[in-house]
Amino acid sequence: MGVNGGLLAVDAGNSKTDVAVLAPDGTVLGTARGGGFQPPLVGVAAAVDGLAEIVDRAWRAAGGPGDPAFAHVTACLANADLPVEELELERELLARGWSRSVRVHNDTFAILRAGIDEPRGVAVVCGAGVNCVGMTPDGRTARFPAIGKISGDWGGGGGLSDEAMWFAARAEDGRGEPTELARALPAHFGLDTMYALIEAVHLGRIPHARRHELTPVLFRVAAEGDPVALSLVHRMAEEVVALSTVALRRLGLLDEEAPVVLGGSVLAARHPQLEDRIRALLAERAPKADVRFVTAPPVLGAGLLALDERRADAEAARRLREHYAA
Repeated sequence: MGVNGGLLAVDAGNSKTDVAVLAPDGTVLGTARGGGFQPPLVGVAAAVDGLAEIVDRAWRAAGGPGDPAFAHVTACLANADLPVEELELERELLARGWSRSVRVHNDTFAILRAGIDEPRGVAVVCGAGVNCVGMTPDGRTARFPAIGKISGDWGGGGGLSDEAMWFAARAEDGRGEPTELARALPAHFGLDTMYALIEAVHLGRIPHARRHELTPVLFRVAAEGDPVALSLVHRMAEEVVALSTVALRRLGLLDEEAPVVLGGSVLAARHPQLEDRIRALLAERAPKADVRFVTAPPVLGAGLLALDERRADAEAARRLREHYAA
């Protein structure tokens, strides 16, 4: 099958990018993977330069001649947190000449669409950070800025590790209540005290990225019954439920049966203390919510959005799902 009239689906996260070239009937013609997409660090043009290299490899894998050319491009991109950022990225992608039809979404929409059978529902993603989006078949969406504390965010792997260190530091020096975190966090790095851990982080002997390793430690300590650790896990559950119920309400889905898709490394780990609390709270506040954990790759969601935007039939979506289920 040739690539004429094909679609480009992009899922570009902070750490990796997946690209798929699709036929209009949902057949996957070519794929490629590359590094993360981080415009805040390198600038929009440079980030799209990196994306272009991955797109070119996928195009060649699909047997495309010359420069990449598509009937439509759907790009679900990390750091496209605000509509104004989506528009800026759309302009940059249009300038590449891949297609005259381009749609940019925040990458959380790819996770949502991968986890639902039709474009209707809500997703909460809890990985390094936390975000929530929702959509309905008539094109309405619900979303949050999701750019840190200044937009009201709390939690995610990074936030949980910071909170765990805060409570552990205060437990060790006497300002806070005792918690096993004061021993377990430094022990993870082979250190004896929180003071030693604080010094190592502050002086860069432990890279900032490695602080995310403390989140599983937090969950282990919570599972052992530590009240401080458990309170942080329960607060994370409260945030997940607050995000999802607000999104459901905005879309008029709170009193209807609707999927609530959970994804990202923290939620995908299926920690019982977190999952059970989320389910219990949703049963109270959104009793008709259908809780699901997404396991499909987000690029599937980007591809399904591309098919939605080109008004493809249900058979095309089924064919694409079968490819990624294989």
